[in-house]
This record gives sequence, structure tokens and C-alpha cells, in this order.
Amino acid sequence: MTDAIRLATARVGDLAAVMRVMDAAFAPAYGEAWSAAQLLTLFALPSARICLAWDGERPCGFSAARMAGPESELLLLAVDPAYRGRGIGVALMDDWQSWAADQGAEDCFLEMRADNDAIHLYQRVGFSECGRRQAYYRGADGVVRDAITMRRPCFDGKPKS
Repeated sequence: MTDAIRLATARVGDLAAVMRVMDAAFAPAYGEAWSAAQLLTLFALPSARICLAWDGERPCGFSAARMAGPESELLLLAVDPAYRGRGIGVALMDDWQSWAADQGAEDCFLEMRADNDAIHLYQRVGFSECGRRQAYYRGADGVVRDAITMRRPCFDGKPKS
């Protein structure tokens, strides 16, 4: 990851920055982006966290996750297309898993549409498919796609990627 990039827990006042990355990163055809109202619910949950990646004063990526018992779920991961390929996604994944382990999570999960190129990132950091839901997502483009659930054990604050 570029030295100038820093990660920080997002606050309610950072909502516009998170939405800026969301708008840049998520293609409307898939209908995966969250609204500002949906994100605001996460800020109110003590069991959830949004982490923002910053390049100086410019937001360039974020992750959103929550705890559910001994598990943590990655809800969203986004990197501004202008910043992809710089290790920001890996850094956000490592940050999420460290946070989850600190919260007591034993396993980390995520779900994604089957044709999402992010699968390469998730596999690179140790996630593997543990389930599939047939015809789960219906995008704004009308195409129905499977959902893939991926899992890996959380780690003890030492990135494995």
C-alpha cells in the first residue's frame, strides 16, 4: 500500500466521504451500493465499524463490517477505481480482520455476487467459498446472479495476507 494512504475508523461526519467512494466504486447495474440512510444505521450499531482509507484529504476506499456472535461479516468493501491496484483493498481486509479478532470473532465471512472480480482479492487474503445461493442477486440490469459465501478464520491481529 502507498505510504500516503492511512486508515481510520469512520465517524458520522465522514458519511459524505464514504458515499463519495461508494458512488465511484459501485456500478449501478448491480444495485449493490447502499444509501446514506443505510450506512447511518451502521454508525449507530456498537457491533459495526466502517473504516475509511484516505489519501491526504481524499477518501479512496472503505470497508463496513459487523459482529454477530463469534463471527464477523464484511458488509461492503470499496476502493475508488482511480486507486485500485495499490494494495488498499488488502489493507482494508487486514484491518477488518484485525478489528474482528479484537472483538472476539473466530470466523470472518463475506458474501458476493458470483461474477464479482473482487473474488481474486478475497482468495489472495485466504478466503474460500463455503456456500452458494443460486439466483440470489437480481441486478438493476435484470440479470440474476448467484451469491458466493466465503469464509476464513479471523486472525490475532497479525495480517496473513
